[in-house]
Amino acid sequence: MPRKDAATCRVQVYLNDPRIITGLNREARSGRMPLSQAAGRAIARGLQKSPQADPDDRLQLLERSLRDHMRATARDMQIVQELLIEVARAFFPTLPDAVADQDPTVQAAVDRRIERLLDATAARIVAGRSQRDAAGPQDRSFGSAN
Repeated sequence: MPRKDAATCRVQVYLNDPRIITGLNREARSGRMPLSQAAGRAIARGLQKSPQADPDDRLQLLERSLRDHMRATARDMQIVQELLIEVARAFFPTLPDAVADQDPTVQAAVDRRIERLLDATAARIVAGRSQRDAAGPQDRSFGSAN
């Protein structure tokens, strides 16, 4: 009984990009197949609705580097926030330089100020712009501070 081959189509393609040629040669060697079959598989993957991930895929590399950058940025921001809290703890009690600075009530007021500062900062970040920008020009003198 004669074997039925799948319908084949002869296509002649000229490749000028050395990266594509190198990639096709690498795929042909790794799959132990002729170059034409490797090219056919590459075309089939390109025509699929969700192609399989390729380790050399630029989007995957971009995503990986973005994830690493986000992780490093999150770590750096945590360090900056901790430093900011320590500066605020040292700064706020010295504003009214008095013996009462060590008073637990004063320390609680300082903690409340810090919390308000962090809440206002988080609200501005969520809003995507600073509240000063939204309100327009304001008097920035010390007399207008809350």
